[in-house]
Amino acid sequence: MPRNNKPSDDNLEFSLDAPTNSSSAEPELDTESAGNDAIFDQKPDSGHVDDMFSEWFLDYASYVILERAVPHANDGLKPVQRRILHSMRELEDGRYNKVANVIGNTMKYHPHGDASIGDAMVQLGQKELLIDMQGNWGNTLTGDSAAAARYIEARLSKFALEVVFNPKTTNWLASYDGRNKEPETQPVKFPLLLAQGAEGIAVGLSCKILPHNFNELLEGCIAFLRKETPEIVPDFPTGGIADVSEYNNGKRGGRVKCRARIEARKKNLIAITELPFSKTTTSLIDSIISANEKGKIKIQRVEDNTADKVEILVYLPAGVDVETAEQALYAFTDCEISISTNICVIENGKPNFFSAQDLLYLATEKTRELLKLELEIQLAELEEKWHFSSLEKIFIEQRIYRRIEEEETWDAVIKTVDVGLKPYKKLFKRAITRDDILRLLEIKIKRISKFDSIRADELIQGLEESIDETQRYLKQLTKYAIRWFKELIQKYGTGRERKTELACFKKVVAQEVVIANETLYVDRKEGFVGTSMKKDEAVCKCSNLSDLISINQAGKLIVSKVSNKAFFGKNILHIDIFNRAEPNATTYCMVYRDGRNGPTVAKHFTIGGVTRDKEYDLTKGNPGSRVLYISCYPTESGEPDAVKVNLKPAPRLRKTEEAILFRDLVVRGRGTGGNVVTKNPVRNVVRMTKAAREEAIQETSGE
Repeated sequence: MPRNNKPSDDNLEFSLDAPTNSSSAEPELDTESAGNDAIFDQKPDSGHVDDMFSEWFLDYASYVILERAVPHANDGLKPVQRRILHSMRELEDGRYNKVANVIGNTMKYHPHGDASIGDAMVQLGQKELLIDMQGNWGNTLTGDSAAAARYIEARLSKFALEVVFNPKTTNWLASYDGRNKEPETQPVKFPLLLAQGAEGIAVGLSCKILPHNFNELLEGCIAFLRKETPEIVPDFPTGGIADVSEYNNGKRGGRVKCRARIEARKKNLIAITELPFSKTTTSLIDSIISANEKGKIKIQRVEDNTADKVEILVYLPAGVDVETAEQALYAFTDCEISISTNICVIENGKPNFFSAQDLLYLATEKTRELLKLELEIQLAELEEKWHFSSLEKIFIEQRIYRRIEEEETWDAVIKTVDVGLKPYKKLFKRAITRDDILRLLEIKIKRISKFDSIRADELIQGLEESIDETQRYLKQLTKYAIRWFKELIQKYGTGRERKTELACFKKVVAQEVVIANETLYVDRKEGFVGTSMKKDEAVCKCSNLSDLISINQAGKLIVSKVSNKAFFGKNILHIDIFNRAEPNATTYCMVYRDGRNGPTVAKHFTIGGVTRDKEYDLTKGNPGSRVLYISCYPTESGEPDAVKVNLKPAPRLRKTEEAILFRDLVVRGRGTGGNVVTKNPVRNVVRMTKAAREEAIQETSGE
């Protein structure tokens, strides 16, 4: 029986029972039946699925952004890094711990596998700032991976213990299972994020922060505290050379061009001694070999002698210029790369985009606030210690403890002590509470009997001096923060000088340094040009990256890439290498007939910018136009041609030739129509000899 009652959206029921019609396994659907039309009118209720998908996707995206990929602005750490450091602080006893033990302890806080924790810990250790390493932690220069976690050891560095941790200024949260407490963010008193750099990819969001120099960051913090605006630029642990002219203060859209340091050692030997950031010797050598196989550069062999320092030796074939080879390495290999920046951090529970200066300013202010909070906590502890030390001194010296001997109840004892202290309450900075009295009553008789009044006075005096000093620091908080940063430079700045040299370098034009190892051939009549046509006319040497310019007899100009064989149009008159970087470096001299029976026109022009594989008309475009003469010369150093236009004999035609001195024609763009030479039919156009050209120039000057 067909079901005519459509189920409601609020209570959908699906039946998995087999059909009850025994005569047919599959009931026939009569499309002409009105009752069966209801079946086709039913639509799947997918609205609630869409809602769930949208909600779950947003939850997932938020989780990846906030809890995995993007560092926090307060401490510059991703959650896994923060949990690793917190776990190492728990295990800290001054000795090295097995990394496997640290990973196991971190799993109490990080709800992911041990592999992700181990990889994050190795990356954190290789930055050589927060973790002291022991064992094979890999090599960032060669790309070699670290040994297994059970074979390597680690402990927190002295720098990390001083600037990263302080339980008294930490906001604690429950771990993912509620069994432990973990820090919301670590109270880092240092621009850690800019010092280490960070990279992460989230859902629809990415982060790319380049590392900066340790000492320069601290000096920048001092400059901010002095109301100055510092300029900070990246410094890479691999050294190299960097062009930061487009860094744009680390904002989105900024980039840094990085180069390897290359030096010539012998006539046919160059050495790479420093790497571009994010590259290893393995990846760099692979890019060199790949460029050599593609014919872009020419080398004999490559040797990798890298140990604690980079040394890649590149041997060149005989006859290869060292300087050209160096430029070719920059153009065609990873010896030069461009790194884009995107400073994205978590602040106030959401991702925000900053500049490097903004991030340094936030770190400076955060450090200043933490130092203030630590001083306030220290002052409160000193005052509390002074309060009880003074209270203890009065309690013992005035023998108030003797008065409780006759009391029978606990409340009476407390009241007696309170009455005994009443004459001295005005000496204290705060009121004496019941807890203070209970603490006095816990003092043992042995301590009372050995009480030294002079020593107690010295202790109280020392506490008062410390209180005065702390209060002075709070009043001069900026000076105190400046001194804090200067002390960090003195303690840990040695050996952290800038490694990357700053320089401005021009972009290497690939066509200028690529090796011309191919021969270009042309079939002028049929219009084919390529490197595989070895039976045809050889034109010049070229490379696979070269652009070709072709002008045929119809006045059509085409610029295209070199290939094995390509059609450029029949009756090619001019074919040559085209420099797209300097399109006006060559000037052209052309004589053409405008249309089938039109006048003869002379044209002096440069090509200018062109689109590859697009056809341009150098004539006026009239049908039947024909180029009678075409030549070119270097714009800077060349000399324009002079030609003789020979006319066809005709009745009453007295002058049978016309001289054209292209030096007298103004150089214009390729779209110019040119100057009319003659309206009479032309037999041919020939180039003048040098003597004839000079004679024509003298005649023109004489006139």
